[in-house]
Amino acid sequence: MTLRPFTSLLIANRGEIACRIVRTARRMGLRTVAVYSEADARARHVRAADEARLIGPAPARDSYLDIGRIIEAAKASDAEAVHPGYGFLSEKAAFAEACAEAGLIFVGPAASAIRAMGSKAAAKALMKAAGVPVVPGYGGEAQDADAFAREAKRLGFPVLLKAVAGGGGKGMRIVRAAGELEAALTGAKREAAAAFGDDTLMMERFVKRPRHIEVQIFADAHGNVVSLFERECTLQRRHQKVVEEAPSPSLDDGRREALCDAARKAAAAIGYVGAGTVEFVADDANAWFIEMNTRLQVEHAVTEAITGLDLVEWQLRVAMGETLPLRQEEIARAGHAIEARIYAEDADAGFLPSTGTITHWRAPQTGRGLRIDTGFGAGDEVTPHYDPMLAKVIAHAPTRAAALARLRSVLSGFEIAGVATNVAFLARLLGEGAVAANAIDTGYIEREHAGLAASHTPGAVHLAAAVAAILAREAVETRHDAADPWSPWVAGAAWALFGSRARVFEFRGKDGHAFSVRLEQGRDGMTLAVECEAARFAFEREGSDPHRFAVTLGGARRAIAAVYGDGAVTVFDGPRPIRLALVDPFAAEATTHHHGTGTLAPMPGTVLTLIAEAGASLEAGAPILILEAMKMEHTVRAPSRGRVARYAVAIGDLVSEGAALIEFEAEEPRDG
Repeated sequence: MTLRPFTSLLIANRGEIACRIVRTARRMGLRTVAVYSEADARARHVRAADEARLIGPAPARDSYLDIGRIIEAAKASDAEAVHPGYGFLSEKAAFAEACAEAGLIFVGPAASAIRAMGSKAAAKALMKAAGVPVVPGYGGEAQDADAFAREAKRLGFPVLLKAVAGGGGKGMRIVRAAGELEAALTGAKREAAAAFGDDTLMMERFVKRPRHIEVQIFADAHGNVVSLFERECTLQRRHQKVVEEAPSPSLDDGRREALCDAARKAAAAIGYVGAGTVEFVADDANAWFIEMNTRLQVEHAVTEAITGLDLVEWQLRVAMGETLPLRQEEIARAGHAIEARIYAEDADAGFLPSTGTITHWRAPQTGRGLRIDTGFGAGDEVTPHYDPMLAKVIAHAPTRAAALARLRSVLSGFEIAGVATNVAFLARLLGEGAVAANAIDTGYIEREHAGLAASHTPGAVHLAAAVAAILAREAVETRHDAADPWSPWVAGAAWALFGSRARVFEFRGKDGHAFSVRLEQGRDGMTLAVECEAARFAFEREGSDPHRFAVTLGGARRAIAAVYGDGAVTVFDGPRPIRLALVDPFAAEATTHHHGTGTLAPMPGTVLTLIAEAGASLEAGAPILILEAMKMEHTVRAPSRGRVARYAVAIGDLVSEGAALIEFEAEEPRDG
């Protein structure tokens, strides 16, 4: 592979990781070039780079996965090197080869190493030959259903299907019985092709109640290989990591060194160059190799926190031909770091992806053991085309308990409106006793999700904050529109010449529950009545933030944030956002009736498959169709016993949230 100093870098990625790479590259004096799809024209990574190049329409296969367009962008911008980030083309040997053929330096391993270790099946064979325990499985060339059925019978159920070309939970399915295999194969292949452009699968025996532990390794072109300790990534959902930490609280020094030694040997065996992660599945006594990711990981920040190193800088320096900055004996760690991933998803609605414009974004102050990596902010658009991760929040402290406490506190200060997020879910998860005691496995979230559900019932102070946000917005708009903005008649305050005036606010919560608030405004001030309990009410802005108020209700004064827009108020009280839709009393009630909630699109997405035939009778919960949103598949199911009268969509259609998918005729309940 070509290694030489360079001064310009194209980043073949988007979002948080693109912004992260820009930060380090700029500190090193490199010129940065971003690429973007039509959906990302105003994205933060585009604004962060020195230059940006359009590479195609929104679908990843036509932009971020299009090798030719990215190479063209690199040539047109005079970039000398290409950093692939993670996901997309980061583990595609063909991309590394295309960069080399174009005279570009690929910031990553050689194509031969990507093939050897980037292919999960090939990596397992290599590790097995080196004497490293591997999970029994199948990684053969035969990809037909019969071959997988034979191998599944040999391995014994349950088994785990995995995409050979990538990770992140894409193209993964647990198959617990033979009757589930065919559908799981079809879905996993489709998802893998959409995410990585390769539908090749492998299969492993599923380890029950496993832990996920990985080792960060680095190697240079001069034969030096080091490990930078390990990370625990056991808290997952649908095989997608949610919380990561370093070091692993599950390992003693003996097991830690054994895993790190195995990881270093794996890298040395193939002449690996660059950053890589060797992943293991473990129980209380054993660990088995499962795969190697030949790229930087999303969770690299926790390793940076405990070592004080910049892994992106290491990548760039190694790509320039330099030796590793430190020898193994010089690498030390201090404290404990934990990272939580903030996703645009509704944790209380089955983790459905959420899209739209971020109308409000307020993040806690960083520093003193806190880091936030993101590619989003207020005004940015979350589309259904890409991964829904909005940010990573990393807390570092002397002990694990202190890091957990710091991370929970930080999440309580996060405010995001316009899209649903998992912030409140993360705060509840990190407060679980089992998490504190490290009594978890990779299935913990799925098993305990019901117990982690949130309560969104607003209290009187939340309703008061919602009223304050509405009144404040109306006052600003009235002043803006008035001929004399300083007239007392347009001030929007409580003052009145005589008597009083009343106003009723009708709100509807997320669960459909209605709340009525009566506001009385007179010469002596304001009174707010919530559920027949009236109290003196006042508010004022708190500091320079237009969405933060000091609300006084009765004798209690409280600082609270509330954002009003698009006919709803989002109130922030700790990590739990409370969304209250403002009901217009003069608007007619919606007259559209649908025969069951399962007939509407739960999120924007693309129709992939129509499973049920029109006219077919279905049991409640039977699959009807599959939507793809944010690189994951979601099955829409029958809301009750009934039949599909007709489809309102076709395969390939892009549908919006709430769009009618089918006409569903529910069967009448049977007597007796």
